[in-house]
Amino acid sequence: MTEGTTTPVEDLYWDPFDVDIDSNPYGIWRRLRDEAPLYRNDRFDFWALSRFADVESASTAPKVFSSAHGTVLEIMSDESMAAAHMMIFMDPPDHTRLRGLVSRAFTPRRMALLEGRIRELCAELLDPFVGSGPFDYVQDFGAILPSMVISALLGVPDADRAHVHHLIDTLFHLEPGVGMINDVAFTARIELFEYISVQLTERLTTRRDDMLTDLVNAELTEDDGSVRRLTLQESSEFALLLISAGTETVARLLGWSAVILDEHPDQRADLLADPTLVPNAVEELLRFEAPSPVQGRWTTEPVELHGEVVPANSKILLLTGSAGRDGRKYPDGDCFDIHRQFDHHVSFGYGVHFCLGAALARMEGRIGIEETLARFPELTVDRAGARRLHTSTVRGWTHVPVRS
Repeated sequence: MTEGTTTPVEDLYWDPFDVDIDSNPYGIWRRLRDEAPLYRNDRFDFWALSRFADVESASTAPKVFSSAHGTVLEIMSDESMAAAHMMIFMDPPDHTRLRGLVSRAFTPRRMALLEGRIRELCAELLDPFVGSGPFDYVQDFGAILPSMVISALLGVPDADRAHVHHLIDTLFHLEPGVGMINDVAFTARIELFEYISVQLTERLTTRRDDMLTDLVNAELTEDDGSVRRLTLQESSEFALLLISAGTETVARLLGWSAVILDEHPDQRADLLADPTLVPNAVEELLRFEAPSPVQGRWTTEPVELHGEVVPANSKILLLTGSAGRDGRKYPDGDCFDIHRQFDHHVSFGYGVHFCLGAALARMEGRIGIEETLARFPELTVDRAGARRLHTSTVRGWTHVPVRS
């Protein structure tokens, strides 16, 4: 039995902090699905579900698999995080009320208006590199585009967007041995929170057609029927969540698109020949390489899974990255195929916590790939110079040097 697991499977070990495992987790995920679909890690005190059906089922049972104790392993604890006013750390009914309120900002009209602006931003970012030699696809494009889009959606003034982009980037600063929970990232979070709070306060007297104004105007109906506005703390936390989640997911998606299409030039050629395939290619990219492959939950009662009982008040990780590769749901799940037909995946979450900005992320991914292929039909990745991002919940690339 391997140290750190009570699962009686020889030489099988997984945790989300191990950089070597994270660099190539696919074989271990396959073994987890086949040999230990309910996995126990004593070293870090968590359980894990790796099959698609189990991840999907747990995602639709928030009363049993709660988000209120955190969704990232290193911050999960006995204490509820509901006081943080972040929707991602709430369960129904509080989550339901707030989600319905905030979702109004992602209206079809606003999404339609954004499409043209996203194409303009792609042109601004990519055109300078046409015929100019190598560039970093993530640092020069993939990580910048979503922060610019979310800043435009929120209503961040043009003069402030470079500074806001810097703060967003710093939110994801990693310290060796510490990870995402560090002073640099925390300081950036405080500064960005304070900036958003000032912008929201200004919207009280100067209304605009943006999401920050929507948050200021939003009215919440409580259980007793009373109606109130969001507090400044609540609206600031919502905006901060949208900035961080919306930026990180798309940055990883675009980074993976460059790497994977470079590894599959025949399928890239198919996309060049028929751009209508790009939307399905985005879904296949998300299934094949989930930008956030691990989601934490907290059991509120004992639950029996695969013949074992997970006690109440246990940490349980939903491996969305593994679920996307599960052959029980996707034949040849470890094969990338832009022509694959499937009904859905869990890479944006599932159930009540399905990603609020999924439609925007899909649009940014689609347009980003379309505009990239139009300018760089034979983009080649320098794998020796590529650098990965390693966290317990986000997986992808921070640097992808390319040449056309």
